[in-house]
Amino acid sequence: MVHKVNSGHPGGSLGCTEFFVALYNEIMELNEEFDMDGIGEDLFFLSNGHISPVYYSVLARKGYFPVEELNTFRLINSRLQGHPTTHEGLPGVRIASGSLGQGMSVALGAAEAKKLNNDNHIVYSLHGDGELQEGQNWEAIMYASAKKVDNIIATVDLNGKQIDGATDDVLPMGSVKAKFEAFGWDVLEVEQGNDLEAIIAGLKEAKTRTGKGKPVCILLHTEMGNGVDFMMHTHAWHGKAPNDEQLAIALEQNPETLGDY
Repeated sequence: MVHKVNSGHPGGSLGCTEFFVALYNEIMELNEEFDMDGIGEDLFFLSNGHISPVYYSVLARKGYFPVEELNTFRLINSRLQGHPTTHEGLPGVRIASGSLGQGMSVALGAAEAKKLNNDNHIVYSLHGDGELQEGQNWEAIMYASAKKVDNIIATVDLNGKQIDGATDDVLPMGSVKAKFEAFGWDVLEVEQGNDLEAIIAGLKEAKTRTGKGKPVCILLHTEMGNGVDFMMHTHAWHGKAPNDEQLAIALEQNPETLGDY
């Protein structure tokens, strides 16, 4: 998808692939038909919207729209823009995202709406670790515990990298776990963030901790560019498309991902 239009963000998408697969196929309780209100089902909000390739890929394979539509990624007038949008009415997408730092606030609003509607379902969200450098996150994180928003599970993609380098080089955040705990959250870590079974177990454990007066956070230790050797262990592929030769190498390493669309 990214190669075709020479634009997009493969690194974080590959790093979070297992998370999306686990969330949508093993964890969330979803209605058969999509509607924006999402009453009577779990909700998901992608805050770091630049990893839209994996988001779209999993939504399509879950049946929200045809897999063939992935071929229109980032094209003019496509519903699959580089960052998710809502004005085109793409099933599965409830907020435009990619302006980093805003997803936590939106997810908390949805979680409180569920409480007001006596809807016992859970709101899930995903955030980048570099994204946590945005101050709005911490206002929302503080609010969540103060108001006992305990029907939310926020996952942080803790890969230690962002567009300009390592997060510790750009703006060190110290212990993210200690920060969330200091703000009154219940925090658990998934050390093997690219292992499906570990992620499923972590999400299931997080679910048991909801409804107990505290918001829940999962720190997911992932590898940016996971599964493609030349994309791993570097921030360089945060937002860069592979050329023809690089694409061939990447697909050869992951033949099971090939699809005809």
